[in-house]
Amino acid sequence: MKTQKFFLAVVLAVIFSATSFAQVHDHSKMAATKTETIKVAGNCESCKARIEKAAKVDGVSKAIWNDKTKMLTLVYNPSKVKSDDVQKAIAAVGHDTPKFKATEKVYNALPGCCKYK
Repeated sequence: MKTQKFFLAVVLAVIFSATSFAQVHDHSKMAATKTETIKVAGNCESCKARIEKAAKVDGVSKAIWNDKTKMLTLVYNPSKVKSDDVQKAIAAVGHDTPKFKATEKVYNALPGCCKYK
């Protein structure tokens, strides 16, 4: 009887120790993300496509621009990219942000429906 109890105790100890290892996570390797909203000038679906494409630089996991509110929701890893870098990329394709303005040359090259000034 003592042998059976000992055997049962060993089996239970092995089972519990095996499942406890499954719960260990190394959170230091998980990428921290930041969500930010940025006002971006634009008008239409073409603007939306251009803005979202420009915003998808390395380190950005999500970029969604709302044509009604003119707000870009940006999810990014701040250790890989800065908000200013994304805003510069957006201005480079012709759309103003609070910190960076598109050049006249790039803005003038936009289709007529995309001109917001």
